[in-house]
Amino acid sequence: MVFKEFITFLGTKDLDLTSNFYLNILGLTIYKDQGICRIFNITNESKIGFCTHIPVVINEKTPLLTFITEHVDEVYNHLKELGIEVTKKPVINKKFRIYHFFLKDPNGYAIEIQKFLD
Repeated sequence: MVFKEFITFLGTKDLDLTSNFYLNILGLTIYKDQGICRIFNITNESKIGFCTHIPVVINEKTPLLTFITEHVDEVYNHLKELGIEVTKKPVINKKFRIYHFFLKDPNGYAIEIQKFLD
């Protein structure tokens, strides 16, 4: 079996607020606007979609949306300049050999910005 792309769909109560965050704060681009769902490009092969007909489901630690970048500090500084609340400064996690920090999107979903250190 060969798959071409991957999309994760999550719920949202406010599609415009969510779109503004992923477009203008995180800098993603629109892949498809389906009216009640908007799908954003992360890479050519990976995407994330938000739909108003899917409930927002948040538990203490799930879901966790992880964006991988070699530029963790640049992303952190950019978000801080935009006034985005970040839970703490980037840190090294020795257990997982990553450098990362966390924030929340407008729906309350946890977002991790991370770099692998190996």
